[in-house]
Amino acid sequence: MKKSFISKVVVLWLVLGFGTLSHSQSELTEKPAEASILSFEEYMAYVKKYHPLVKMADLNLSVGEAEVLKARGAFDPKVEVDYERKKFNGTTYYDQLNSTFKIPTWFGLEFKAKYEDNSGAYLDPSLTVPEDGIYSAGVELDLTNGFLINQRMASLRKAQLFEQESKATRDLMINEVLFEATKAYLDWCQAYNSQLIYENFLDNAALRYEGVKRSAEVGDKAEIDATEALITLESRQLSLENASLESRKNQLLASNFLWLENVPLEIQQNIVPAVPTTTDLSQTLSIENLNQLDSISDNHPKLLALDYKIQQLEIDKDLKQSKLLPKMSLSYDFLTTDYKRINSLNTGNYKAGFNLSFPLFLRAERGDIKLANLKLADTNYDLLQSRLEIRNKLQQTSMEFESLQTQYNLIDSMVKNHQTMVRGEERKFEIGESSLFLVNSREQKLIESSLKRNEIEIKLLFSLAKWYNSTGAAIQQL
Repeated sequence: MKKSFISKVVVLWLVLGFGTLSHSQSELTEKPAEASILSFEEYMAYVKKYHPLVKMADLNLSVGEAEVLKARGAFDPKVEVDYERKKFNGTTYYDQLNSTFKIPTWFGLEFKAKYEDNSGAYLDPSLTVPEDGIYSAGVELDLTNGFLINQRMASLRKAQLFEQESKATRDLMINEVLFEATKAYLDWCQAYNSQLIYENFLDNAALRYEGVKRSAEVGDKAEIDATEALITLESRQLSLENASLESRKNQLLASNFLWLENVPLEIQQNIVPAVPTTTDLSQTLSIENLNQLDSISDNHPKLLALDYKIQQLEIDKDLKQSKLLPKMSLSYDFLTTDYKRINSLNTGNYKAGFNLSFPLFLRAERGDIKLANLKLADTNYDLLQSRLEIRNKLQQTSMEFESLQTQYNLIDSMVKNHQTMVRGEERKFEIGESSLFLVNSREQKLIESSLKRNEIEIKLLFSLAKWYNSTGAAIQQL
């Protein structure tokens, strides 16, 4: 009588235990109450604001601005002073002062003002000037290879294009950092949720083992059933230990992207992630936009950077082609001894010059042009290939996202069906029409399908992140 009463108590306790099991299966990834949640939005906010590579990407903009400033320096006005004096055995051979103020302009035209004062016993007669020196004002013009394009013009245009290229490069760098950070966070979510699944089912296995063990002690169950329950418990303890290790490893990997004022941060073990929804990830790019490949790919930062690079190479090519022309320059200066009176400048007093040079074989110039054409062709091929790769990657991620949506719906239905099967097998076990082996087998299928659902859910979110990454956007809204 006493044995029968104990058996009924054990059966009732097992039934209550299985009731707890059914609840835990519906809350497979419920987070501990004492844990603090680090949401995806908070995590990415730290990455965007403090990550060194994001700050390094911003330096590209400063480099581009510095290049433009440097190129504009070629158009700065210049002051030149040349002074020479020779004295020997008490005789001043020559005393020459030549000071010039120049203003370079865009089309190879240079304005200049000059003061010249020369004297000496052995001065070159062509350098003889009035006693108070001579003033001049005039221009110097490059008539051929410097008029339409010259080194100053080319350098400034290239610097301006480089500044635009640096902006595109910055977007690519930030895009890659945020994408890798997103991947690390989602990997952490998957590992942590797997850990929670194993923890819940470990509790079920421990509860079942205690019940079967007590039933075996009173003779209501065979000892082999208790051994089987213990094996299941130990197997899940092993799985949980491995899942906990993976969760901590992925937590540390996610920590690699967290900084605060140049100080690296480490996510503590009581901090847990929260899986973002697909709605959160797709706010900036709706599902309908997944088919608008042309407009997205044409504005991709990588393609823009290559396009700016091609424009720079075309400027180089034009500059080298201009050197095929003869070098001709013309200079004209009005001369006066009284700089205070503008009307003292007249065409009767002047200094003019003309310079012409032309290489006979042009081998260096033709070689430069050939090299410029090869670089231009190489970059154009790179642009074509990159455009094709980006377009195909966008199509690939679009198809992957749609497929994973279907897979997730299927696996979610499978998990619910497995839960139904487990509950049914538990009821049969309670009335003695099933075995512990069948219950464990059903529950193992539920564990596998739950882990698979967790994996596919993360893959679905990651496919959205890959889509944003493929567009070249900086994922500012993630």
